[in-house]
Amino acid sequence: MKTLTPGAVPVKIKDDNVEVRLTEVGEMTVSFIRLAKGTDLGPALVGLPGDLCQCPHWGYMLEGRLLMRTAEGDSTYEAGQAFYWAPGHAPSALEDCAYVDFSPTKEFDPVIRHIQGL
Repeated sequence: MKTLTPGAVPVKIKDDNVEVRLTEVGEMTVSFIRLAKGTDLGPALVGLPGDLCQCPHWGYMLEGRLLMRTAEGDSTYEAGQAFYWAPGHAPSALEDCAYVDFSPTKEFDPVIRHIQGL
């Protein structure tokens, strides 16, 4: 058994608008993500299939509001909501937001490496 807090999880990506903390637990990656209002991750996903994140995510919005763009249409998520994001999405922060998500490491690692430019 293991518990995680954001401060105990290593930072993998950080700038003025984005903070991504990741750790692997079994075959899943647990992520604590913060996005500043106006941050659009769409440009960072260009080059992936469909220019969208192709990893599924299950999680919970801790703070703020987030717009998720998909080929099927856009959806808004806000603090207090649990979510499932199917493959094929690009997030944009409508407000400063924070969320925790759980993703299959095998599918999430290539997305993170792409965003990091590796």
